[in-house]
Amino acid sequence: MHAAMSESELQLVARRIRSFPDFPIPGVLFRDISPLLKDPDSFRASIRLLAGHLKSTHGGKIDYIAGLDSRGFLFGPSLAQELGVGCVLIRKRGKLPGPTVSASYSLEYGKAELEIQKDALEPGQKVVIVDDLLATGGTMCAACELLSQLRAEVVECVSLVELTSLKGREKLGPVPFFSLLQYE
Repeated sequence: MHAAMSESELQLVARRIRSFPDFPIPGVLFRDISPLLKDPDSFRASIRLLAGHLKSTHGGKIDYIAGLDSRGFLFGPSLAQELGVGCVLIRKRGKLPGPTVSASYSLEYGKAELEIQKDALEPGQKVVIVDDLLATGGTMCAACELLSQLRAEVVECVSLVELTSLKGREKLGPVPFFSLLQYE
């Protein structure tokens, strides 16, 4: 990808992320992707940039994109289409039919569980996990654990936005991580 083109595409994406202080609770600066989703050029640019990174890093060695419930679902299918691969869903507990496997993770107040259908992936398949934002890394980490239960290989985790001050990337350990935009 041409460097100047990707830089202008990145600016197009960055301009469509807005901030809301003290939402959902005081002290939190919420990064809102709604303007990005409303603008087809910016959304397309975000998909092209993520796909460009994955193509240059992994070539054709990705079998599936795994979208995280719920805003990862907004990027997962489009990213999978751009790469010519399938998309599987990682959902919150109780949302998927049939046999599932689950993994727990901590929330600010309590615990939550993610699930994937047992037949979603075959052992050894190479998967990229996508979400809109990486904060503490709890959800992304649980998704990695979930895919390891199916003996799939998580080749990378990606997100549109990363909140670097929360150190979520560190929680992922050896799993590579990439984000388009980083904020404190």
